[in-house]
Amino acid sequence: MSSSDTPTGPSTVDRAFRTALYDSADASLDTGASLLAADPAADAELARRGEEFVAALWGRGWQPADVVRVVRRELGDAPVCLLAELIRAQAPRDRVRGRRWRDQLAQLDEVLAEAPPRPDRFSHATAVLELYRLLLRLPALEPLQDAPPHRSGRTNTSGASGVSGGSGGRMLARIRALLAKAEATGFPEEAEALSAKAQELMAKHSVDEALLDAAAPAPDAPGACRIGVEPPYEQAKAVLLDAVASANHCRAVWNEPFCFSTVVGFEADLEVVELLYTSLLVQAQSAMTRAEAAQRAGGRKRTKTFRQSFLAAYAHRVGTRLAEAAGSQVTDDLLPVLASREVAVTAAADRLFPDTVSTRLRGVSDEAGWTEGARAADRAQMRSRPRLPSE
Repeated sequence: MSSSDTPTGPSTVDRAFRTALYDSADASLDTGASLLAADPAADAELARRGEEFVAALWGRGWQPADVVRVVRRELGDAPVCLLAELIRAQAPRDRVRGRRWRDQLAQLDEVLAEAPPRPDRFSHATAVLELYRLLLRLPALEPLQDAPPHRSGRTNTSGASGVSGGSGGRMLARIRALLAKAEATGFPEEAEALSAKAQELMAKHSVDEALLDAAAPAPDAPGACRIGVEPPYEQAKAVLLDAVASANHCRAVWNEPFCFSTVVGFEADLEVVELLYTSLLVQAQSAMTRAEAAQRAGGRKRTKTFRQSFLAAYAHRVGTRLAEAAGSQVTDDLLPVLASREVAVTAAADRLFPDTVSTRLRGVSDEAGWTEGARAADRAQMRSRPRLPSE
């Protein structure tokens, strides 16, 4: 009696990946999507492989908010929902992460809550393959260490040590989303309403009070976090973030291709930088909308150069004000503390980024925009930074 074993060939997912993931042509994407759409039994493996791609990204230094940001910019909102599902599914098998990571996971809940109905199988498979193709091509980033806990013993609402919990991260995400919509709209009334809503959220969640509450004793070593610097006018926004970081004893390094800056500093300082940058960005958006309305009332149309120059002047003047305010708080007993912290932050930043280059701000040519931006910066509210502990 004789028998023969039929060798098992590549799975549907393997064949689809071989066709679509390593070829940028649309035809190859359609072919791979057709294979997946015709085989519902491949769905589980397709999802599992996506979770593996996500885990590989964490190994290459990416964090959830980083990936969401680049996927939204490159592919739009719908694939972000697919990504959020993958990250959430992979999280239980991930190692224990720090508070910032948990905040980023919590922000995915809002993305999933607004997920649209799943399209037909072919459209869904196409979107999945587009997402996987992008995830595979993302390069390695500088790995950021999880922030150590504060030694103050303060607790947040979840009972974990730290300054703020997941609600703070979600609040910042909502404010930034409102700012992005205000920036994108072509209707001044809508922009003003969106900016007003952002300011309302800032007040409701007591962001200014959170700045004052960030006076917990510093941990033993600096950490780092990434803060989105979204287009348009991203150069001016990066300059503003750099000014806020410098005034709060941190270093900011801008990654232009992936629309974020990495801020290096002690944890309490990082909290202040993120919150103050968001607050100032809200105020800049609102002031710029009002200034443009006044310009239009005088017969001038909305221009890109006006906004670019406005934000550049705003960032420059805010930086001057913050530096003056920070200098006025330095007393003789704080000088040794500040010096040792600066050395530690500089060393940590140099380890993460041994090679950096300076970038000149471009497109600053509108005199009216510069004047209005400087005036807005003079009116901007910025609470005094809490005194550093002397021990």
